[in-house]
Amino acid sequence: MNNTQSPAMTATASNNQLRLWLLACAALVFCMIVLGGVTRLTNSGLSIVEWKPVSGILPPFTAEAWDAEFSKYQQYPEFQKVNHRMTLDEFKGIFWLEYWHRVLGRVIGIVFFVPLVLFAWQRKLDRRLLTHLGLLLVIGACQGYMGWFMVKSGLVDNPRVSHYRLTLHLAMAVILYTYLLFLALGQGAPRTPRLASPQRGLFRYAGAVTILVVVMILSGGLVAGTRAGFIYPTFPRMGEHWLPPEVYATTPAWLAAFEDMATIQFNHRLLAVVVFVACAALAIKVFRSGVGGRLAIAAHLMMALLLTQVTLGILTLVLHVPVSLAASHQGVAILLYTSLVYLTLASRPGRGVAP
Repeated sequence: MNNTQSPAMTATASNNQLRLWLLACAALVFCMIVLGGVTRLTNSGLSIVEWKPVSGILPPFTAEAWDAEFSKYQQYPEFQKVNHRMTLDEFKGIFWLEYWHRVLGRVIGIVFFVPLVLFAWQRKLDRRLLTHLGLLLVIGACQGYMGWFMVKSGLVDNPRVSHYRLTLHLAMAVILYTYLLFLALGQGAPRTPRLASPQRGLFRYAGAVTILVVVMILSGGLVAGTRAGFIYPTFPRMGEHWLPPEVYATTPAWLAAFEDMATIQFNHRLLAVVVFVACAALAIKVFRSGVGGRLAIAAHLMMALLLTQVTLGILTLVLHVPVSLAASHQGVAILLYTSLVYLTLASRPGRGVAP
């Protein structure tokens, strides 16, 4: 009996390994996004005032080391202007959240880099995939620096990180996550017959809705960075108004979309309505197209996530942004986005996704 595998079986096994590795990296990035949200919501992000990519892996172990770490924190505006009554034990609470956030970033780097070297040594990566993975490595390194660049903005006069840098940090995380999903779902994807014209329209529409959800996620970054979620904690109106008078009342008006809290919250609400209608229309388009199978399942999942996301958004707002609900709201946003990425890739003309 011949136990040797055929080239096709070997290629399938390699594709499965690559796909599982890339999906694991994407799952870790998802966890990183959620943990980053918790770090921001608990105001823990400025607790570590130094960036030490290698030696920073070790936390304080002794009382003297903790005193030294706390002393460093006391030299910066967040302690002096906001947390001047904070005790060492309270400091440890915010320190550990930021510490594990940074450790997870290092774990992602290791989980990505070590198998990358191993797969390259085993010649399981073709030139095209190796180029993509090299670019991912560069983006990941830039994202690590972007995190510190964001933290630095809160170590000056104003003890709050720049909401522009925070949103850019989130955008880069979404890019990493999307790139990993794109590569993972493409491993071993079968070539399929070109889709009929109506189904090509489904691919284009799914892609457009996916981009719209990205805009929605980045809008959430602006809400988080400016703390705009704490004003007008009412629904469906904003206080007594459908459109508060201060919305787009600045000069120049366009700057209000990035600087004015009321305008930022209004835009986020408006985008939520647009996303809801667009996703519902996409689901109807999928069901009417008759494609069935995994696309129909993905459309059902997308709608379930959409309804969950809307519910979490409303509860987060009216309950004054509790950490658990706000973090869940961010996590479900990424899951909703994931379902749309899958829908888009699965409806690609002539390609689809791997089983």
